[in-house]
Amino acid sequence: MKMKFAITCLSCGMLLGSAVALAQDSDTDRSHPKAFVKDSVITTKIKTKLAAEHITSLGRIHVDTDKHGVVWLTGSARTQEAIDKAVSIARETEGVKDVHSHIKIKKDD
Repeated sequence: MKMKFAITCLSCGMLLGSAVALAQDSDTDRSHPKAFVKDSVITTKIKTKLAAEHITSLGRIHVDTDKHGVVWLTGSARTQEAIDKAVSIARETEGVKDVHSHIKIKKDD
C-alpha cells in the first residue's frame, strides 16, 4: 500500500510538473520547459523518498531544485538526525549535483 502511494505521488508529480513547465515558459531560471520538468522530477523523487521514510517533519521540509540539479532544503525538523536523513536522501537521488540544507531544528510546533 505504501509503495502504491509513493508511485502514485511520483506519477502525479511528474504529470503536474510537465503541465506547469508548459504553462510557465517565461520563467527565467528555467527558460526551457525540458529543464523545468527535469527539476520537478528531481524534487518529486526526493519528496517521495522522504515520505517513504516517515520523517515526522516532512510537512515542514521544503524541497526545491534549480536548473543545474542543485537541491535546496529549507524549513524545520525536530532532530538533527531527521535533518541528516533528509540531506542524505537528497544527495543519493539521481540527477542531484549538490545539496544545500537550511533546515533548522525546531522541537515544538
